[in-house]
Amino acid sequence: MVGFEVGAVPFNPDGWGPPDSPAATLSASNHPSNVPFAPFSRSEKLGRIADWTRNFSNQNRPGSKQGGHHDSAFDFSGDDSFATLAADEDSSFRLVDTSAKSHHHNPNRPKFNPRWRFNQHHNARSQLPQRRDEEVEARKRESEKERARRDKMYNNRSQTQQRRESSPEWNMLDQIPFSTFSKLSFSVPEPEDLLICGGLEFYDRSYDRITPKNFRPLERFKNRNFFKVTTTDDPVIRRLANEDKATVFATDTILSTLMCAPRSVYSWDIVVQRVGNKLFFDKRDGSQLDLLSVHETSQEPLPDVKDDINSIHSLSVEAAYINQNFSQQVLIRDGNKVDFEEPNPFANEGEEVASVGYRYRRWKLDDDMYLVSRCEVQSVLDINNQRSFLTLNALNEFDSKQKLETQRGAVLATELKNNANKLAKWTAQALLAGADMMKLGYVSRVHPRDHFNHVILAVVGYKPKDFATQINLNTSNMWGIVKSIVDLCMKLDEGKYVLVKDPSKPQVRIYDVPQDAFDNDYVEEPLPEEDQVQPPAEDADGGEANATINDVENKEINNEAA
Repeated sequence: MVGFEVGAVPFNPDGWGPPDSPAATLSASNHPSNVPFAPFSRSEKLGRIADWTRNFSNQNRPGSKQGGHHDSAFDFSGDDSFATLAADEDSSFRLVDTSAKSHHHNPNRPKFNPRWRFNQHHNARSQLPQRRDEEVEARKRESEKERARRDKMYNNRSQTQQRRESSPEWNMLDQIPFSTFSKLSFSVPEPEDLLICGGLEFYDRSYDRITPKNFRPLERFKNRNFFKVTTTDDPVIRRLANEDKATVFATDTILSTLMCAPRSVYSWDIVVQRVGNKLFFDKRDGSQLDLLSVHETSQEPLPDVKDDINSIHSLSVEAAYINQNFSQQVLIRDGNKVDFEEPNPFANEGEEVASVGYRYRRWKLDDDMYLVSRCEVQSVLDINNQRSFLTLNALNEFDSKQKLETQRGAVLATELKNNANKLAKWTAQALLAGADMMKLGYVSRVHPRDHFNHVILAVVGYKPKDFATQINLNTSNMWGIVKSIVDLCMKLDEGKYVLVKDPSKPQVRIYDVPQDAFDNDYVEEPLPEEDQVQPPAEDADGGEANATINDVENKEINNEAA
């Protein structure tokens, strides 16, 4: 057998543990000198058995037990032996947390409180803790841009507007906030038709059966002329004014702009002329009223870049093209048409004109005050042996084809949210014209980046009164707005004035302007149009757009007044 040698065990006659004598300690072979008996590694569980000679100065520390003297004699957790070695081990030690929570947790991020939505104090960005990492900062900048959406839409042309308003020739007479318009109400009796001019073609009912799967391409009608003539340039209105048929004269476009003013976001202007006891509401040549706004009330602002096909001005011109072509394509072009008492008052002999009928209608506003307006209808339809007038308009959708097949109601709700003012104006014009039906076409681009080619996806018909109720358009409030503005203008002296929708606030202002304002040689350019940003380029760009959209600017009709 192999023997086992225990070795020399020193004897301590004075107590427990090894003796204090160096000689007894060195009696053990290969025993290092002056080295305490302690573990060399934190993983080792070796140590002294007990030490009753230690000074316990932290008996009441948290977690210690009362009367724990016996346990403390065996506790070496506070031993500072090899403290330097332990410190070096701790400094090189790193704890890695692999949970997903640690990667995204930001201690400086504020906790969400649902009540912040309704608390202006917490909604202020200055009250929130600042977040410093680059990704959050980028998101914060995007949030600031979205927060400033309305300011950008209101102020996209405010600099030019302010320069015009600060002109010493312009004197602001009054400003009316839109909040006062919501309280107005006025009822008018049924209007009477004084005269109907032009000619109408019949509506093609096959377009009611169009679906997104069997769409039809949108055709172009370059040979047909469209007219956007203002009030005082209309020879029929001049004749009716000379015959004292009314005291207030306007067009359906101008009246609908006034009636739906509280829903407008973009700036617009209407020229008011007081001549004797008569009042004329006019629009400028090349006015924004000749175009159609797109996504005016949308939550996402459109780019205001001139070269972008999805900019505010480009989409307005595109919408005007689409509406003109759509209003002629859905007709039966077989030469059969309904001619009224007088031909188109703006067309020359032998000129091909678009299918349109002008109804000159008169409303009674007061005992001695009547209003005459030129109203337009685009088509006619025989229903149960009764002739019905139709208005034709198209909604242009430019970003992607929507799901009209299964979600037509959702698409209409989206259009009502993004184009609330435009749809309200179309409804108001249909009501003013006495149309029995208003047809809305859904027109989309063939490709999102192609703004020249379009397709008709669907055509839906509505009764104007029912659609007005659906979009919460109150006819009494519409006429209340017109009546209040007419009463205000009738109190003014003879001269020329302009109603301007403030580009940055929901209000309308009235200015006294010189008689030569807005003439062809006047140096100032139109108020709300994109051409204002660069006035020198307006003659070329604006002239090209107006030549395409309305062909009446180069016509002189002074000789027709006789």
